[in-house]
Parts: sequence; C-alpha cells; structure tokens
Amino acid sequence: MARLDARHPAGAPGPWFVDHRCIDCDAARHVAPGLIERNPGDGISYFVRQPTTPEEIDMAWRAVLVCPTRSVGHVTERRPPHAVFPHDLSDGVHRLGHNSRDSFGAHSYLMVRPIERGGNLMIDAPRWTREVAAPVRDMGGIDHILLSHRDDVADAERYADEFGARVWIHHDDRSAAPHATDILHGRDPIEVAPGVIAFPVPGHTRGSVLFHIDGRLLFSGDSLAWDPKRERLIAFRRACWYSWEEQTASLDRFAASGLRFDRLFCGHGWSRDASDLSPAATDFHRHLVALVERMRDQ
Repeated sequence: MARLDARHPAGAPGPWFVDHRCIDCDAARHVAPGLIERNPGDGISYFVRQPTTPEEIDMAWRAVLVCPTRSVGHVTERRPPHAVFPHDLSDGVHRLGHNSRDSFGAHSYLMVRPIERGGNLMIDAPRWTREVAAPVRDMGGIDHILLSHRDDVADAERYADEFGARVWIHHDDRSAAPHATDILHGRDPIEVAPGVIAFPVPGHTRGSVLFHIDGRLLFSGDSLAWDPKRERLIAFRRACWYSWEEQTASLDRFAASGLRFDRLFCGHGWSRDASDLSPAATDFHRHLVALVERMRDQ
C-alpha cells in the first residue's frame, strides 16, 4: 500500500499520488502515460495531473497494481471497482501487471493461443498472486512459460507448478531458473511451439532470448525497446550486464534473419505498435538496422 506520509511533493494536488519508495523502474509510466511521468530531479514517478475520465482512472489503477514497490496509491480507495488486469492489448496478448521487485518491475505477458498452436504462453513472470492466477485460469491456464533472460524470472516456478506449464530458458541463464523444464542452447533460433521462435541474443545477459510469435509479434525482454521521444528502437547500453559487442552482433543477426515484426512488447522500456508510429517511422526493420549501426559506434 502506498504511504501517504511519503507522498512525492511534485505530484498534482488530488487523491492519487506516488510515494518516495519508487525505484524508477518506469512501469507505472508505461501503463498511465500522460498521467504519470518521471521527476528529472530524483527519478521518482509522480502524477503530473489527476485522472478524470473512466479510462484515465483505470490507467491509474493499473499503475497501482503494476508498481513493484506499491508506491502508487489513492488517499482513500484501496481496490479498483473492477478488474484492470490482465489488460487486453489485442492479438491475444494481455499485460499481467503485478510486476515483481525481483525483476526490477519488468512487465510480463500472457498470450492466449489455441492448443493446436501450443496453447497459452506466459512471457516472463510477475510476482505470485491469485489476482493473476485466477483470471489466467479462466483464460485457459498456461502451457509454456518463456523466460527472456535471468533478470525477469520472478515467480515463474509458482506459476509453472500451478498450471503444469513447461518453462523455457537459455542454458547460459539457467542458474536463475533451475526449475526450467526446457533448455535452449547455442545461438541458433528454434521453434519451441508452432509459430513461436526463440532467437538467442546474448548481450544484455549471456542467455538473453527474443521470442518471435506468429510472424509479427516480438517479445524482447530487456534486449530491445522503443524510444518514444526520438521515435526509434534502442538498447540499454548502461544496463548491459554481459557484453555490448555481443548484443550488437546478436541484434545484427536478428536483423539479417528475415524475421519481421510490427508489434514490440518489452520487459523494460516502452513497447510499441507500428500502427501507432508516425508515417515516417513505421518500418521496425529499418529502425533495427539503424540501431545496430549506432551500437557499433558506442
């Protein structure tokens, strides 16, 4: 529960607030854009204005439930009047919320797919809560948990046990998920379920993996994100834990692979759809090639 006595003073007057325990993970800003922004002085999120419409109030509640430190809150209300997670992002993709501090607030997703296509996928994992497990069960459970890298495992084991799911991780990050049932090796892409391609991209961590699904959806973990201000793809140079040179080479291999995507879902950083971009910025592949060239110069 957010602490009113630690309310950030920069926040807009009103009942919604963020407290000083914020760890600058960006998650609340992603689900409540235009309402919550980053204070440049200390990195703490704050409400730049109070929500007014029903849609904005839902966004504020998502910020409450996505925050890994429980730093977002309302002066009097403790629970949303209706469920705001899982949040339907279309194409069968749902943001799960309830981000884990163990993953520094990384996002996780459920993708609902028919059993003949391998069944439902959880991409990375939130913290364990019945508030996720119950609606996921109603949506058909989880058949596969796809772990993009060691940082965003969170409570994957609890969800795997609950739903009898297979758990995939790369061998080089396996120590973070000893419960994993399926281990990826090397750098060659592999189809782990119909239409689900695991593409190893060592760099952010040694065992980082992209998951390319149904020919157009990319789940990038922490290897790739969108910069909404400059309208271009980015990688996190200051949060590269294994090798920037390897990450550059990995993304270059992915760009040359022939795999294309028009929707990007990130663990950290901003996700984006090609349809939301300006006419001059709709080709993700062109942006990926340009990113690799910039990375070579860094």
